[in-house]
Amino acid sequence: MRNKVSPGEYLAFLSIKYDIDPDKFFGALISAGENQKSTCGNLSIECRSKQQDKTVLLIMKDQKVIAQFPVPKGFLMEQDNPIKNVRRTDMIRRQLSKRDSAPHSVRIGDLRSGMKKVSLQAKVLEIAKPTLVFTRFGNYASVANALITDETGTIKLCLWNEQITSISTGDTIQIQNASMSTFRGERQLRIGRKGIVINMEETNVSKELNYS
Repeated sequence: MRNKVSPGEYLAFLSIKYDIDPDKFFGALISAGENQKSTCGNLSIECRSKQQDKTVLLIMKDQKVIAQFPVPKGFLMEQDNPIKNVRRTDMIRRQLSKRDSAPHSVRIGDLRSGMKKVSLQAKVLEIAKPTLVFTRFGNYASVANALITDETGTIKLCLWNEQITSISTGDTIQIQNASMSTFRGERQLRIGRKGIVINMEETNVSKELNYS
């Protein structure tokens, strides 16, 4: 940990990175200081040593060390959770921005209108016959809706041009960087120019051929 970063900032950073509630995290830190060891979510915390004015804490995830640093004893004795009080620092804002910009891996049943950068895996139930449309860019394009499903539900996926011929009924596909919208009252998943559709069937076949 760099000297310029306070314990509160660094612990807030860890709570965001590992998706740990800050109140539970702070409580687990106090418990480790008092009882030698504690757990919080998928993190384990151990008090390595105690000195006159600080406590050295070791934080691990799946038996892997992710942090070890001294925390002032006064920090663990504060009434108000100091981790929550540093959420607006530059480092924390950068981590939040990085987390929010990452693709959201979700299930179909969890999709909501307005969601962006969606990532999910589903099976293709059917693909409608393509139609030719005149786009706002002044050219013609083929568009077709595919019905896809997972264990939580079904939804229509809007496909354009070569995307339509890249998949078939029965294929398992991986969708990345898609967005959710509502068209004529019906939920629809759109891929857009930056989105990707990966045919997992072709990927698996390719791996088998390369292996052999």
